[in-house]
Amino acid sequence: MNRLAIIGGGSWGTALAIVLAPRFERVRLWAFEREVVRSMTEKRQNELFLPGFWLAPQIEPTGEIGFALEDADIVLGVMPSHHARAVYEQMSPFLLPSVRFVSATKGIENGTLMRMSQVIADVVGRKFEPRVAVLSGPTFAKEIAQGEPATAAIASTDPELAREIQMAFAGPTFRLYTNNDPVGVELGAALKNVIAIAAGVCHGLNLGSNVIAALITRGLAEISRLAVALGGQPRTLAGLAGLGDLVLTCTGDLSRNRKVGIELGRGRSLPEILESMRMVAEGIHTTHAAVDLARRESVEMPITDQMYRVLREGKPPREAIRDLMERSLKAE
Repeated sequence: MNRLAIIGGGSWGTALAIVLAPRFERVRLWAFEREVVRSMTEKRQNELFLPGFWLAPQIEPTGEIGFALEDADIVLGVMPSHHARAVYEQMSPFLLPSVRFVSATKGIENGTLMRMSQVIADVVGRKFEPRVAVLSGPTFAKEIAQGEPATAAIASTDPELAREIQMAFAGPTFRLYTNNDPVGVELGAALKNVIAIAAGVCHGLNLGSNVIAALITRGLAEISRLAVALGGQPRTLAGLAGLGDLVLTCTGDLSRNRKVGIELGRGRSLPEILESMRMVAEGIHTTHAAVDLARRESVEMPITDQMYRVLREGKPPREAIRDLMERSLKAE
């Protein structure tokens, strides 16, 4: 497996191209934005989403999805979750049954409430049964591109596939652990972004460390409840794709979701915040799907519910915190 296609030229896709390039003979990196392809081709860096990091010679940027997928052994999906179905539909005519899929997109599809691996199976499954693994863990794109040590989980119900991707992707600065629970890994990856927005809100309101610690702990509890209700394993949520990613995203200054929350806490409106952002904060899209999933499965998710009210209904953040604190008392 020496030919890799990365579909998605944002900061995460570019960082993965940089860290994985030494492991592959050829890496083709597809981006939707023409200016991103031009920048990566002519200046050998992604000036829009990840400036200052050089692309290795074996990384071939492209805006042609068929060219990106040509003879690919592994297809690594890193597109935003709300574009995933359309992009996989676009990819479908060029895919061969021998290809392995790795999804590094963190989100849930609104409407269908599918995880990204389910979207792949739904689209590609019309043509052949895809082999799919999911990649997630506490990883900021900038730190990955800088070559700082990082760890992540690679999960699949196919243990042979998980091991193949682990061996193909792991390197001196990128350590992967196999996992047999893609449900837990994907839900942990998606839902932690919602909790991270809440953590940012608390920071924007100048609240202290006590509340952040409580938010992470109770946030993990509700993420775990939903994941287990959908077939995930509790131990997964205590691992890299659960607690690890949650702590990073709730406390790290590079977290886009946390930054959205900070601005909400400072009194800015969501449309105003989004207008000033170049990159996607997945938690905004995930909140609606998470609330719908929780209702469907009869799972209580009070933090997620309050963030939905703040994001979608314009509820003042201080009122949301007050309502969380004044809920009926219960055992942990």
